[in-house]
Amino acid sequence: MSADKGRIVVKRVAGDGGGGHHGGGWKIAYADFMTAMMAFFLVMWLLSNASPKQREGIAEHFRMPLKVAINGGEKSSTSTSVIPGGGMDPTTHVDGEVRLAQADMEDTADADRLASMKKRLDDLIESNPVFKQFRPQILIDITTEGLRLQIVDNENRPMFDLASARLLPHVRGILREIGPVLNELPNRITLSGHTDAIVYTNGDRSYGNWELSADRANASRRELVMGGMAEAKVLRVVGLADSMHLDKAEPRNPINRRISIIVLNHHTQQQIERENSGDGAGGTTRAGRLPRPAPLPVDNVKVTAYKAPPQAN
Repeated sequence: MSADKGRIVVKRVAGDGGGGHHGGGWKIAYADFMTAMMAFFLVMWLLSNASPKQREGIAEHFRMPLKVAINGGEKSSTSTSVIPGGGMDPTTHVDGEVRLAQADMEDTADADRLASMKKRLDDLIESNPVFKQFRPQILIDITTEGLRLQIVDNENRPMFDLASARLLPHVRGILREIGPVLNELPNRITLSGHTDAIVYTNGDRSYGNWELSADRANASRRELVMGGMAEAKVLRVVGLADSMHLDKAEPRNPINRRISIIVLNHHTQQQIERENSGDGAGGTTRAGRLPRPAPLPVDNVKVTAYKAPPQAN
């Protein structure tokens, strides 16, 4: 019993080696970390010194599938299919950006031309003694559609004969002076006729403000052409009756009777031509007619005998 009490047991951990250190595994991890950091900074240095074209080539290399890179083939960006992530190659296709920049330049140039034309017309009115006396009846402004020139009626100085599309001499003179000026721009024009809210009555129920406003707009077109304006410049002639008033508070005001000439900007002209060309998505054919509906199946057609109505004596 006394011998057992004096026994000393020493427990050693396997792998310790007796040296008290943790081994050399951390050195390998640290070396890998330093190697990775050196590689990272080397790559960043190379990219910072590479040209944009070289960087695009490197990016394309990483986008390319491994099979294509090894065996050769087209780049992924040259594919038009969305499945392999295709589309136009961004390194070689810039058509969209070029077209957008060109459109912006065209719109700016177009706006400058219309602003110059407005100044030209203002100067013409101020310098021409015939125009100057009618200056309150000539309104010129820039709208979202283009340059708008309006000749409005006046209670003491009307533009047309009463309830007629016959232009009075002073209005014919104004339109014939304006006609050649409009040829200075390539932009096409539209003409619209307007009436006031007084109902047109002359005993003919088939003729009203709509017909009268259209006839007045067309009469104005003829005077512009007779003054020297190219007939092909006219894109549209419409009659709007009393649907659009200058004086909304007083629909019967004579100022609502007017002729509106719009020198269209490039965007509006293209939109009108595209919508009415017959080739758009409007559902019309090239001849401008609606497509003929498909015939009904014979089984769904029920034929009934026609019975004539009784004759009146």
